[in-house]
Amino acid sequence: MSRYTKDPDAIARLSAEEFYVTQQSGTERPGTGKLLSNKEPGIYVDIVSGEPLFASADKYESGCGWPSFTKPIEPAHVAELTDATHGMVRTEVRSAHGDSHLGHVFNDGPQEQGGLRYCINSASLRFVHRDEMEAEGYGDYLTQVEDVT
Repeated sequence: MSRYTKDPDAIARLSAEEFYVTQQSGTERPGTGKLLSNKEPGIYVDIVSGEPLFASADKYESGCGWPSFTKPIEPAHVAELTDATHGMVRTEVRSAHGDSHLGHVFNDGPQEQGGLRYCINSASLRFVHRDEMEAEGYGDYLTQVEDVT
């Protein structure tokens, strides 16, 4: 059984923007996210449930204004749903256990890495540095994190 759940205490601690993004399927303004320019090695987890979502080794600069990743660190922790809002059809990305809105996935990513671009709101993520991963219970994912400069 998974240890990741939609934690009411974590939701109560969210900032207004984090709540808007994760609980109301909002979007932060492009270029404003605190993790957009992060180049440190580690993993990105759901701010509500703590489930591991993306690795620094899969993060790249797409120019879209939000952190972008080529793939999830643990595909079972990412749910993809059809989103027909705003007059278009897109694929929404949500955390599987926390049910947090994360962003969207598009098929215009680097072809040599599978062709996907997971365009994710910083407000939905918490970054766990490689040096803290073991202590925070994410040691199993250390092999998926490399030095990023």
